[in-house]
Amino acid sequence: MESIWLEYGWTLLILIGLEGLLSADNALVLAVIAKHLPEDQKKRAINYGIFFAFLFRFGALFAISFIASVWQVQALGAAYLIYLGLKNILGGSEDEEGDSSEEHQAKGKGFWPTVVKIGAADLVFAIDSILAAVALALALPNSPLPEFGGMDGGKFLVVVFAGIAGLVLIKFAATWFVKLLETRPSLETTAYLIVAWVGVKLAVITLSHKEVGVLDEHFAHGTAWTITFWTVLLSIAVGGWFLSGRNVSQQNSEKESLYEKSGS
Repeated sequence: MESIWLEYGWTLLILIGLEGLLSADNALVLAVIAKHLPEDQKKRAINYGIFFAFLFRFGALFAISFIASVWQVQALGAAYLIYLGLKNILGGSEDEEGDSSEEHQAKGKGFWPTVVKIGAADLVFAIDSILAAVALALALPNSPLPEFGGMDGGKFLVVVFAGIAGLVLIKFAATWFVKLLETRPSLETTAYLIVAWVGVKLAVITLSHKEVGVLDEHFAHGTAWTITFWTVLLSIAVGGWFLSGRNVSQQNSEKESLYEKSGS
């Protein structure tokens, strides 16, 4: 019995790490979507985003069987993330070169449209987070705890604790990413690349669904695809960090501040 709980504890630690990475992606996207708003509205929008993240992830916990069995839900999530990522990556250059009028810039970027976009992104990230957690938890042996929501009680608790850890990380990471984007604005492209790549991950899960059958049923959670997904994700994140230069005006202001301190 002790070996079972050790296995549960080890799996929980792994899941907390994975949830941390997924939560960082969620928080970065949340910060990017809200970055165009005035400072006071930005904070409100991010608070709404954190609330949505809590709401959707806890909601997803009690809809695990539905999310895992209905491939259309996964397909819609994949399509939305890929669309959101590519739209902002490909559309960014057009905005820089083309129409920069106030009407064009404001279209669809008011406070409530931004909140709606944040909510939609949070919903899809919640689906991805729960699917990742369930995939690992289901590999565990059954526990002596009673079933909950059609899932072994021990496995369900592992998913719940990992989800809570991810939510706590979103709370702290979102504020940090808002500040980071001020000094490294080009990280926005990196964020949307990550969004699109997570969309690809959901697409692979959809194609591996037993009712779709395009890919082998075990491929989406197999070792080869798991290694590929995380290698590409971390490469995008690390590459984006090193390729994103710091904001020139921010650098100048820091130099001026240091110069004033040294002068005094």
